[in-house]
Amino acid sequence: MKLIALHLVIVSSLLIAGCQRAHTQTEETEDFERLLTEGEFIDLTYPFDEQTIYWPTEEKGFVLENIFRGYTDAGYYYVANRFCAPEHGGTHIDAPIHFYEGRQTVDQIPLERLIAEGVVVDVREKALQNPDYQITVEDLQEWEEMQGESLDGKIVLLRTGYGQFWYDRTRYLGTDKTGSEAVAELHFPGLHPDAARWLVATRSIKAIGIDTPSIDYGQSKTYDTHVTLFEHNIPAFENVANLHRLPAKDMLIIALPMKIKGGSGAPLRIVAWKRKGV
Repeated sequence: MKLIALHLVIVSSLLIAGCQRAHTQTEETEDFERLLTEGEFIDLTYPFDEQTIYWPTEEKGFVLENIFRGYTDAGYYYVANRFCAPEHGGTHIDAPIHFYEGRQTVDQIPLERLIAEGVVVDVREKALQNPDYQITVEDLQEWEEMQGESLDGKIVLLRTGYGQFWYDRTRYLGTDKTGSEAVAELHFPGLHPDAARWLVATRSIKAIGIDTPSIDYGQSKTYDTHVTLFEHNIPAFENVANLHRLPAKDMLIIALPMKIKGGSGAPLRIVAWKRKGV
């Protein structure tokens, strides 16, 4: 998409500006400032705290422990904490190794898959009527027909409308139970395995994200969507926030996880840049 491509060129130019003449640096800085003025960043990440939703089998969620808070003997204020959390929970990334042996771990995912043009496929009308809805090939093709472009080269974000239930664990997951017995009672939308197979066979997407706890729907037993995507090293973002604030296209997605060496997943800070008023 021309708009995003232009902005990426501007940002890339700024990164090498130190090797160029002073007046060129000034011009590029002005271009970058204009870019920031024309657009806005949207945070697509839920905060990590005691309310963060994790898979029901996780015994502990996010834990923040204070180490020190107050004034030191030297007279300055100081605060420090330590945290503990599972890889998979809150707004996070699933690395391909999570469901496919020998595929990329979090630290091995190329940045080119994590910073790219983004689109939003909106299926709220169907998903909010059926908690077990699975997004179809037809849903993806309909987006392409309506927008007049392909999903190729995009970070595809799936909007089911479930983000509005984030602070209601029962509505969001389909159950408030925990432990292994709760898994059978999970009800939330996901991407149909056939749609995942269609994407890897006919399109070349960078990554995919969804505003539910899993890219597979809640009642999945074999997680075929995960397996299909991850075989092809396509990472998934789960529990993505604020998709209601994004347009259908014409935006830049920046999705940077904690770089856990060997990790199967990690907390994710994901943001979108879009033009103001769009």
